[in-house]
Amino acid sequence: MFELGRVEEASSDVRELRSGSPPWHVDQAPFPRTPILADTRCDVVVVGAGITGSFVAEALTRRGHSVVVVDKLMPGRGSTAASTAMLQWEIDTSLSELSDMYGFEKAAGLYRRSFTAMTDLTAFVDALGASCHFTPRSTLYLGSADTGLAGLSAEHALRERAGLPGALLDRGALADTFRMIRPAALLSPGSAEADPLCLSLNLLRTALLHGAVLVEDEVVAYDWTEGSAALTLASGPTIEAGHVVLATGYEMPDFLRSDNHRTVSSWCIATCPQSPGALWHDRVLIWEAATPYLYARTTDEGRIVLGGEDDDTQDAAEREAATPAKVARLLSKMRELWPAARYDVEYSWSAQFGETDDGLPLIGRVPGAPRMLAAYGYGGNGITYSFMASRILSALVEGEDRAWFGDYAIDRTTP
Repeated sequence: MFELGRVEEASSDVRELRSGSPPWHVDQAPFPRTPILADTRCDVVVVGAGITGSFVAEALTRRGHSVVVVDKLMPGRGSTAASTAMLQWEIDTSLSELSDMYGFEKAAGLYRRSFTAMTDLTAFVDALGASCHFTPRSTLYLGSADTGLAGLSAEHALRERAGLPGALLDRGALADTFRMIRPAALLSPGSAEADPLCLSLNLLRTALLHGAVLVEDEVVAYDWTEGSAALTLASGPTIEAGHVVLATGYEMPDFLRSDNHRTVSSWCIATCPQSPGALWHDRVLIWEAATPYLYARTTDEGRIVLGGEDDDTQDAAEREAATPAKVARLLSKMRELWPAARYDVEYSWSAQFGETDDGLPLIGRVPGAPRMLAAYGYGGNGITYSFMASRILSALVEGEDRAWFGDYAIDRTTP
């Protein structure tokens, strides 16, 4: 039984983990926060009320677990709100590159698992009953000077061999269908777009309706034994649990380190709403076979959301200072690719995110810390991997383990 204090409404004070203003502004009633006034216990403590933590909390409460969600910020207002929410099954690392790293069979399994995750996520959002502007989309993976027709032909052949859907477009077919000039492209069904903040908040609200408790506080210490884990809040109390799940975006605690993880910065903009004729065919999700790559989508309002120019900037002030030049380059690239639109910028923002050497996330047990679980390093597949993480971590909480979980292990080695 929890020893809980009076339920209070959420504070409006948001300490942002990003710079600028994304276009996601959800007008919802504030979430009830429950101050914990004494040491207490639950089945699982989830640290982080962004989209990963909300997916995990929803999954665990639906299975009957008592869950406390702890976050020092307002729900979803950290790195979740900075997402462009291009929900893709295609991984940042191509199937060709993953095959070189791990062999074709393992690489194909990783891609098929990502495709299945997107299929399951689409069904889950439909069952959730909160649209959050979730719209199935195809993706258009554009060739570049780095990867032209030959490179995309090889990638397409591997995808066909793996049983993955898609079509190869040469320069002529791409120009005829999409009015874009590139050496080639891969057109693939099965992805989607959404409002990430709306989706995250609806997941959390569902978890709260199932009995989860939301606590606005900062974690100042972690502890663990073979039988349980615990954390101490800045306000004083300790929460002991069967498991602690770390879902804190790119902020990793000191005891969790991986040589396979790094943080990078990305810059994004959203334009004014476009006339229907100014948007490309089928409003597909666009990304490039280039480093760094440009990525773009549309919204229900007809805005173009685009991002890229990733680099290893770590300091927030430096990231903000770089924004004007980064935005100018993004606009220049997008105008060249799609000159039919108006590029009046109404929103611009930047944020850090975590990525790994092989483009796969870090999901699973924290090495050397029994009962501690974590999910990090999503790269460009944030929400797809958030959903996958909630299923893997829920299974581990319940004592279920599968051989393929090791493909995402935090302490895995990469070639």
